[in-house]
Amino acid sequence: MKEEHLRRAIALAAEARESGNPPFGSLLVGPDGTVLAEERNTTTTDADITAHPELKLARWAARELDPETAAGTTMYTSCEPCGMCAGALARSGIGQVVFALSTEQLNGLRPSGGFPVVPSDGPHLYDEASSPVSGFYS
Repeated sequence: MKEEHLRRAIALAAEARESGNPPFGSLLVGPDGTVLAEERNTTTTDADITAHPELKLARWAARELDPETAAGTTMYTSCEPCGMCAGALARSGIGQVVFALSTEQLNGLRPSGGFPVVPSDGPHLYDEASSPVSGFYS
């Protein structure tokens, strides 16, 4: 069953590419094995850098599924989720992710070897920044 779902994710990736988008596809499978939703990358056609299939499915699951059902789901995806999508998946309640290509394998297929790292500088102003957050997660 795992290979069947991964093959569908790869087919969705091919469909994304055929429509002029980056070649990524994902599907969300419920606890009983039913395909609940499918998505393709639409970053080009939607002019939205966040239109990754994993992120779209994470949003859908968080909005449409109760926490118990979401925890029993599995996302099958053509490539390992990027950092943005991994963060959304962690917050969505989805139970697990199964992927075909790893990030390392994907980067090996890219002429540039992947995206550049954006420099960051911090942390700063702990007392001020922690004020609105303190107690929120209690």
